[in-house]
Amino acid sequence: MSVPTPTRSFYGLRHGATNWNREGRFQGRTDNPLNEDGLGQAHAAADVLRGIGISRIVSSPLVRALKTAEIIGAAVAVPVEVDPGIIEFDFGSFEGLPVRDMMARHGVKSAEGLVSILPADGEHWSAMTERSLRCVSGWLDRHPGDDLLFVCHDAVMQGMAKSLSGSYFKNSHGTPFRYVRETAHWRVEQVIT
Repeated sequence: MSVPTPTRSFYGLRHGATNWNREGRFQGRTDNPLNEDGLGQAHAAADVLRGIGISRIVSSPLVRALKTAEIIGAAVAVPVEVDPGIIEFDFGSFEGLPVRDMMARHGVKSAEGLVSILPADGEHWSAMTERSLRCVSGWLDRHPGDDLLFVCHDAVMQGMAKSLSGSYFKNSHGTPFRYVRETAHWRVEQVIT
C-alpha cells in the first residue's frame, strides 16, 4: 500500500477523555462516551479554535469524537461531517486491557515499542496510517479553499504524525494540533491562542 501525503496543512484534535482513557485502557473501536472531564476538554478546545478560521470539521463516527466535534462545531458555527476513514485503530484482543500492564508484560517503554507488540487479531498499524492519510488527503483535495479540522483519536493522529514528520508526539485529550507542511517537510505543532 502506498501512503498518500496530504497536499497542505491541516488541523487534528484528539477527542475529549472517557472513563477508559482515565483508566488507561486500550479503547479502540469500543464506543465509549465522553466523561465530565472530556466534555470540559471539548469546550476548552472550542475556545482555542474559535477565530482561527476552521471552515470544515470532519469527525470519526465514534461517539467520543463526534460529541467533541459537535461541541466545537457549535462554537465556531461550522457543520460536522462524519468519515469512518479516521475511526480509531482496532486493538483486537488488547481492547479494554490496561496499556501499562501490556507494555510492562512485553518490556516496552515507548510508542514505537507499543506498536511492535500489537496483536495480530487487530488492525495493522500501517493500514490504519494509510487509511487515515487517504481520508485526510481526500477531504483536503475536495475542499481546497477550506481550513479543515479532523476530530479523531490518538492512534490515528500518531500514525499520521509518524508517517509525515518521522516522529510521534505528546497528544493530550482536547488539545488542537496543526500538521504543518513546509515544502517537503512536515511538523506537528500545538495550536495556542
